[in-house]
Amino acid sequence: MLDKLGAVGIAGIVVSLAGLGVIAYEAPLIAAGVALVLAGLGLAAFAVVRNLLSSLGMGAMV
Repeated sequence: MLDKLGAVGIAGIVVSLAGLGVIAYEAPLIAAGVALVLAGLGLAAFAVVRNLLSSLGMGAMV
């Protein structure tokens, strides 16, 4: 999976996790909410890409 993300994708994940760590250090309950929001955004982006690729006939790629 990491080879498909590339350097920018991996850097984005690292920055997101670092930001979540900073929030968790100060307010763990808020960090849990932010983590759920990030997970939801990731799932929504995955669904959009999957639907777009399937509408173009490339649904098996995802």
